[in-house]
Amino acid sequence: MSESSATQQRLATVQNHLQVASCSAEEPKKKTPVESMTEERVKATFNVRDLTYFLDGGEKFTKIREKFMMELERDPTFRMYDMYDVTKDEIRVRTMEKFRTIVHYVSAEPVPIFTMRMQTISLIDPGFWTRFGVHYGLFFGALRGSATSSQFSHWVSKGALALNGMVGCFAMTELGHGSNVAGLETTATFDEAADQFVIHTPSVTATKWWIGGAAHTATHTVCFAQLIVRGKRYGVKSFVVQLRDTKTYALLPGINIGDIGKKMGRDGIDNGWIQFTNVRVPRTNMLMKHTKVSRAGEVKEPPMAQLTYGALIQGRVAMVVDSGNIAKKAVTIAGRYAAVRRQFSSNPHEAQETKLIDYAIHQYRLMPLLAMAYAFHFTGVETQKLYDNLMDKIESTQPNDASMTDVLDTLKETHATSAGLKAFCTWSTLNAIEACRQTLGGHGYSAYTGLATTYNDFAVHCTWEGDNTILTLQSGRYLVSCYREALAGKKQPEGVDYLNHLDTLLNQGCAVKKNEDILDFGIIQEAWGVVTANVVKKAGDDFETSLKQGMNPEAAYEECSQARLAAAKIHSFGYVFRRFAQAVGSAPEGLKAVLTKVCLLYGLYSIEQNAGFFLQYRYFTPSQMDYVRHQVNVLCRAVREEYIPLIDAFNLSDYMINSPLGVYDGDIYEKYFAQVKRQNPVGAPHPYLPLIQSLLRRDIEDDEPLEDDEDDEE
Repeated sequence: MSESSATQQRLATVQNHLQVASCSAEEPKKKTPVESMTEERVKATFNVRDLTYFLDGGEKFTKIREKFMMELERDPTFRMYDMYDVTKDEIRVRTMEKFRTIVHYVSAEPVPIFTMRMQTISLIDPGFWTRFGVHYGLFFGALRGSATSSQFSHWVSKGALALNGMVGCFAMTELGHGSNVAGLETTATFDEAADQFVIHTPSVTATKWWIGGAAHTATHTVCFAQLIVRGKRYGVKSFVVQLRDTKTYALLPGINIGDIGKKMGRDGIDNGWIQFTNVRVPRTNMLMKHTKVSRAGEVKEPPMAQLTYGALIQGRVAMVVDSGNIAKKAVTIAGRYAAVRRQFSSNPHEAQETKLIDYAIHQYRLMPLLAMAYAFHFTGVETQKLYDNLMDKIESTQPNDASMTDVLDTLKETHATSAGLKAFCTWSTLNAIEACRQTLGGHGYSAYTGLATTYNDFAVHCTWEGDNTILTLQSGRYLVSCYREALAGKKQPEGVDYLNHLDTLLNQGCAVKKNEDILDFGIIQEAWGVVTANVVKKAGDDFETSLKQGMNPEAAYEECSQARLAAAKIHSFGYVFRRFAQAVGSAPEGLKAVLTKVCLLYGLYSIEQNAGFFLQYRYFTPSQMDYVRHQVNVLCRAVREEYIPLIDAFNLSDYMINSPLGVYDGDIYEKYFAQVKRQNPVGAPHPYLPLIQSLLRRDIEDDEPLEDDEDDEE
C-alpha cells in the first residue's frame, strides 16, 4: 500500500469516528442531571428524616443545627462562595470580622449548644473554627483547667471570657520541640527578691513556633516553660504572659514576634513565632491549680500529677468528632457527583451513558468511605461521652477519695483511646478526602469543587495536638501495659475487654457452619477480638523479650515500636466497628436494616483490608476470606442503591457543602459553570497583556522563510 493511500485510509477512519449519527424521532429522551438525582431519592427504604434525627441525637438537635446553618448562610461575614479566590490577608481580615458575630454566643448559649454551633462552623470554615478555638479552646481552656479558682476569676474579670480587653493564644510548641512537651527549652526562673518569674528563650530552637493568633492578634498567651526555682527544675508549667499593649498593640519589652508565613491550609489563622528575652511576670501569673510556688519559693507538687492530663484530651476528642463530620462532607460531594455524572456505557442497548455510581469499581471506591463516615460519626459520639464522664469524675474526686484508683484507670483508658482514635480517624479521613477528590476525575483538581481545599485544611489534624505516629505509639504502649496486667489477673476495662479472655481467644478460629453466618455482628466482633488479642500479645511478648535481654523499659518499648503501631491500628479498627454495631443496636426499628448493611460493609471491608492478620492468626480460612471479599462487593451494590438517601441524612445544606459538584438537586454542570464565570468574569482586564504583546512583537533578526528540506520532495 502506498503512503498516499494509507494516509487516505487513516483519514477515512477518523472521519468515521467523528460522524454524527442522525437523530431519530423515536430516540428516547435522556435524563438530565436533576432527573438523575431525583430517581436516586425514590430508592430509599427508610425515612431519611428519621435517620437525621438519630444521627443528631433527636429532632430538637436537628432543628438547632438547621438554625445554625441558616444563620451562617445569611450572615454576610460568613460568605463562602468566593473563598477559593481570596488572598491570605483577605482571609485573615474576614476571620476577624466573624469574631464579633460569634463572640456574642459564648455567654448567650449553654456550652453544649455553643459546641454544636462551633462544630457546624468547622465544616464550612475550619480556619475560623481553629482561630476562635485558639482563644476559647486553648487559651481559655488552659485557664479553666490549670488556674486556681481565684486566678480564674481574675482573668475572667480581665476579659478572658468576654474577649474584651484581651485576646489569647497558646504558646506550647517550639521550633525544636513539638510532641516531646517535657523537652521544651523555654525557661521560667523564679526571682524570690522580686516575687516574679523571668520568662526566657535561651536558644533559637526554644522559639515558640506555630502559635495560632500570635502573629498579629493575641495580647496575652499561656506560655509553657520549664519551672526553675533555686536552681532546680520542676518540669514544664504554664504561665500567663502579656505580649502586646492592649491599646496601642505595640509589643511589650522583651517580646519579639513574627509571622511564620504561608501554610498548607487554614490561612485564616495568623500563626506566628515568639521569643522572650528576660520577660518578667508576677509569680501569680503561674497557673497554680496543680503545682504551686509560694512567696518564699517553696514548690508544692500535686499528689496526683496524672490528673493534669485530662484537659489535654479535649482537643483529641474534638478531632475524632471532626473526622466524622468532614468525612460526611467529602462523601456527599463525591456521591452526588457520581449519581449524575455519566461516562461511557456499560450497556450497548442503552441510549444514555452509565452513571459513575453504577460501575462496580466506583462502588468499591465510594461505598466503604460512606460506611467509614457513619462509623466515625458514632465513634465520635461515644468518645465524647467517654471524655465527659472522665471530666465529671476528675472534678468530683479528691486525691484521698477511695474512688481515686477508678478515676486514674478511667483517665488512662480515655487518654490512650483518644490518642489512638485521633490518629486512626484523622489519618483515615485525610485519605478518604483524597480518594473522594480523585473520584471526581479531572474536575477534582479544581478548587471550586471543594475537596482540594478540604484536604489542605484537614491535613494539619495529623500532626497537631500530637503527631499521629507518636499518639499511635502511646496507644500501643497502653495496650502492652493492659496485656501485662491481664496476664497478672487484673480485669481490663470495656475498651480492651478481649484481653480478659486471652485463654480462649488466642487460638480461636471462625467456627461458623456455613459462610453466610459470617454476616453477623457477633462473629465480626469476635474476629476483631481474636486478631487484636494476638497482635497485642505479639507487642507484649516483644517487649518482654527486650527486657530479658537487659534493656531498660524505655529502650524495650522503642524496640517493639513497630509491633505497638500494628497493635494500636488493629485495636482501633475493632473499636470503631464495635461502636458502630452498638449504635445500630440502639437505632429505631425502621433504620436498623439499612444501618446493618452499612455497618456490615464497614466491618467486612476493614477485615478485607487487613486480611493478612486474619489469615496469619487463622481466624479465617482462605476460602472464608474469599467469601468476605465477595460479600464486600455484594454490600457495595446494596449500599449503592441507597447511597443518596444515606448522605441526604447528613442534612448538610448546599451552603455547608460549598461545592457545585455536591449540590442537592444534582444540577452540577450549570452550578459549576456559573461559579467559574462569576469568579472569573469574561471580559475582565487581561492580567499580563503587555508581556504577551512584547513576546509576539519582538524583532527577529532572521526573517527569511524556512526552506523546504530536499528529502521531503522525494
